[in-house]
Amino acid sequence: MSTPGWHGHAIKRTAALAGCTALVLSLTAATAQARPGHHPRDTARQTLPAGDGWASRGAGTTGGATAGAERVYTVSTWAGFRAALAAEGTAPRIIRVKGTVDAVSAGCEAFAAPGYDFDAYLEKYSPQNWGRDTDLSAEPDDSPEGLRRASAARQDQAIKANVPANTTIIGVGRGAGLGGVSLQIKDVDNVIVRNLTFESPVDCFPQWDPTDGDLGNWNSEYDSAVVHGSTHVWLDHNTFTDGEHPDSAAPAYFGLLYQQHDGQLDIVRGADHVTASWNVFTEHDKTILIGNSDSESTAAVDRGHLKATFHHNLFKGLVERAPRVRFGQVDVYNNHFVAGDDYAYSFGVGKESALVAEHNAFTLPDGVSPGKVLKRWNDSPLTAAHNRVNGRTTDLVAAHNAENPDVPLASGAGWTPTLRTKVLPSRSVVSAVDRGAGAGRLH
Repeated sequence: MSTPGWHGHAIKRTAALAGCTALVLSLTAATAQARPGHHPRDTARQTLPAGDGWASRGAGTTGGATAGAERVYTVSTWAGFRAALAAEGTAPRIIRVKGTVDAVSAGCEAFAAPGYDFDAYLEKYSPQNWGRDTDLSAEPDDSPEGLRRASAARQDQAIKANVPANTTIIGVGRGAGLGGVSLQIKDVDNVIVRNLTFESPVDCFPQWDPTDGDLGNWNSEYDSAVVHGSTHVWLDHNTFTDGEHPDSAAPAYFGLLYQQHDGQLDIVRGADHVTASWNVFTEHDKTILIGNSDSESTAAVDRGHLKATFHHNLFKGLVERAPRVRFGQVDVYNNHFVAGDDYAYSFGVGKESALVAEHNAFTLPDGVSPGKVLKRWNDSPLTAAHNRVNGRTTDLVAAHNAENPDVPLASGAGWTPTLRTKVLPSRSVVSAVDRGAGAGRLH
């Protein structure tokens, strides 16, 4: 079996996949009554402060803060992490991650179905042999595409981790993380994720779609974290990165990038009341998606939901979607955006979105104008006030409209955020965020 690019390349980690499934019970003190805004000395038992973004709405977000000692797990392997998540019951739990837990330590070849051969896949579906008019959906199970599908299904089952309700997942110290993992926060309430470095999952088996665009495209799966239909989720002091596998190191096939990454964070399918604070999102293309479709079936689920707050995050070296928004009332304040050479845009203004972007700072390289910060996908008004670009106060809507007079945006999202902690003036954002955001900086 031949494999391309990163296939078969084991992500180097200190934790091993196989072996121990035993859960080591933490000896930390148990059970003070959790309440929004409670900050005990033990960071694993801290709760979201009252008034801190949409996740503080209603009962707030407490995660596993009240977990008894028997429901506190310290894990250092992928098997141990999944076992802690699978422990029975919905009573609060705390999962302390020690070191880097790697879901793909055995490499991509471990997921390949018998008979899968990437060279055969390239040969059969090359534009010269297959053309660009027919997709691969009808290919039989024993075809190269069928074997790719089977391989992809094995990876899907192996790297996804389903998070139960009333859970806190927190990294221990400065070196904790999840490598190659797709964290699924799906149809649950009350989850906290803090102090972890997420290295984006590498899709070992992207699909070639010759009908995607004029030239075709490689399409991949797996986000680092997905909030799907869930409520009251707090993501704090994490780092999301492509790490050892940046797109710049990926090969090209059929003249196009062999894309093995999807997103870093998705908030979709009626998810609601999410706060993302003091995170770093870096080295990625399609970063954050809020609402995944314009379709009416999706709209029926998403309308009135997808309320999310992003504050004091560092967005650095990204291409796009920081975030791209459909439907939701999304508050983005006190963030620092640092653009690189491949920068496309930061805020994607999508269908029925109600984006408020205030008191943010943007650092753009020479030749990149403030008019690129906004990208209009739909004619949805937004509020974008008190933002600074390269040290100067800038009206982002006016800058966009000056450069894009044929597709103007209107000001006024139609709502005013009230769930905010202390709001810094935009001139103070760069130093505060650069100093405090990301994994390993939690106090």
